[in-house]
Amino acid sequence: MLIDWFTVGAQALNFLILVWLMKRFLYQPVLQAIATREKLVAKELADADAKRSEAQKDRDEFHKKNEAFDQERAGLLAKATDEAQAERKRLLDEAHKAADALGAQRQAALIIDARNLNQAVSRRTQEEVFAIARKALADLATTSLEERMGEVFTRRLREMDGKSKAVLGDALKKNSTPALVLSSFELPGPQRAAIQNAVNETFSADIHLQFATSPDLVSGIELTTNGQKVGWSIAGYLTALESVVGKLMKEKEKPESEAVPAVTPEKAIKSS
Repeated sequence: MLIDWFTVGAQALNFLILVWLMKRFLYQPVLQAIATREKLVAKELADADAKRSEAQKDRDEFHKKNEAFDQERAGLLAKATDEAQAERKRLLDEAHKAADALGAQRQAALIIDARNLNQAVSRRTQEEVFAIARKALADLATTSLEERMGEVFTRRLREMDGKSKAVLGDALKKNSTPALVLSSFELPGPQRAAIQNAVNETFSADIHLQFATSPDLVSGIELTTNGQKVGWSIAGYLTALESVVGKLMKEKEKPESEAVPAVTPEKAIKSS
């Protein structure tokens, strides 16, 4: 087989021309387009990575802020809860104190009211008892009883202590008007004479006496002159007893630290 070198050469030349043409007008633009595309893809990938990194960063920051917000919210909620509980406790304590104070005030007021009522009842009872006793003694008094009172009165005159006797005797001697002898009933002549003799003997002088009656004097006799008085009556016992009872009532109302020594009715009657 013969080889046509011209044809071979021509085909080789055509091939080379085709290769150059393809490289010049096809392959090179394709490569450039591919390179451009790769650059664009690389740029887009880089932008995507940057955006992804930025998005991840934003997400991480958001998570951090969300966690910080949750912690802050929990702290504020806990603080608000503690403050609310503290305020509730304070209000309850104030309410309890106010209730205790009000209860104490009401209790004190009730005690004072009860004490005042007890005192009023005691005073009223005391007044009524002594009023009834005076009325009963006044109703029971008779002339014969008054005569017996005259004997007791004259004995009391003679048993006066020196100081009281001297003061009364001086008043009787200096007074220009007759001394007044009071009794609840009209004294008979012998009773008046006995009293006159007892007065003259007691004070060693001739004392002028004036006899009169007084309904307010319960079962007794009184001698008064120049502001001085001596006498004996059941009313005096009642007055002394009433005074002692009044002192005992006041002593009972006082605290124990302020209590005064007790005075018995017997001592008061003896001193009267």
